[in-house]
Amino acid sequence: MAINEDKLNAFMARFVGDIGAVLHAATVAAGDQLGLYKALAEGPATAEELARRTETDARYLREWLSAQAASGYVEYDAASQRFSMTEEQAFALAQEGSPAFVAGAFQIAVAQFKAIPKMVQAMRTGLGLGWHEHDQALFQGTERFFRPGYAANLVSQWIPALADVEPRLRQGARVADVGCGHGASTILLAQAYPASSFTGFDYHLPSIERARATARDAGLGEPRVRFEVASAKDFPGNGYDMVAMFDCLHDMGDPAGAASHVRQSLQPDGTWLIVEPFANDRLEDNLNPVGRVFYSASTFICTPASRSQEVGLCLGAQAGEARIRKVAGEGGFSRFRRAAETPFNRVYEARP
Repeated sequence: MAINEDKLNAFMARFVGDIGAVLHAATVAAGDQLGLYKALAEGPATAEELARRTETDARYLREWLSAQAASGYVEYDAASQRFSMTEEQAFALAQEGSPAFVAGAFQIAVAQFKAIPKMVQAMRTGLGLGWHEHDQALFQGTERFFRPGYAANLVSQWIPALADVEPRLRQGARVADVGCGHGASTILLAQAYPASSFTGFDYHLPSIERARATARDAGLGEPRVRFEVASAKDFPGNGYDMVAMFDCLHDMGDPAGAASHVRQSLQPDGTWLIVEPFANDRLEDNLNPVGRVFYSASTFICTPASRSQEVGLCLGAQAGEARIRKVAGEGGFSRFRRAAETPFNRVYEARP
């Protein structure tokens, strides 16, 4: 077999980058958990100084800081032997909730590695792996990863892009947030539109309990903000002005069935807001860095979640607009359009 040395070297260069990123991810997760980035963002420090700030071991921090500097996540000044963070690094790693905050994504990666034994079995048998069967790092990481994007775009860009929705929310509307997880989207909407009432639904009880606690901490309570355990095909209530689904439709076993239930629960002139991962319709158009992230997550999280439920349609995280439109049509929606997008999300509006 003839080996093209240039192609092999190029592949090995990619491998070095990838294995470095994989090993580095664990250090990011640990540093986030220990508060090391937040402490370093307070000002330059040697390993010993940062250890005193964080009550950690200086020798371990020397290795950790060196790994961060080699990865470009912190800076190193050889003359003073101090490490520091640029404003941009701190914005992404130390400022919880900033639009660029990325630490939650590394928690998702941790959860994926913990799921390897289960996924090996699932890939052999074709069986599913439910969302609730993952490590809690997935639930926490998902909320921390998606919340900054919602905070940056939901009220300022996505809601105004929907026809006639913002005025109704300001005047007083009834909203269901289906698949709400820890309630980040529900709470953001409730804070922005105090005249409206919001109910978050999720089948995962621990997530609903966390959402309730977060709402209490934010000073939001019943009857204006509620969280209940229910699935997308059986959540209670009707006459909603808007039903929202954030990054969860593709995880459902029967998305068309969920769409039909949404249709029945809406006012005749109501709106179904669907936020999905950014994806083009053709696989070849998704073979890029963003697609790489979402296809990888879809392999271990989204597709097995759908496979674990009835129907098991397995849209996947890179379903694309055409397949989402088809689901909406099968659910009884006659009007469908792309209302907005970001590098990570596409926002769709469906109406009866």
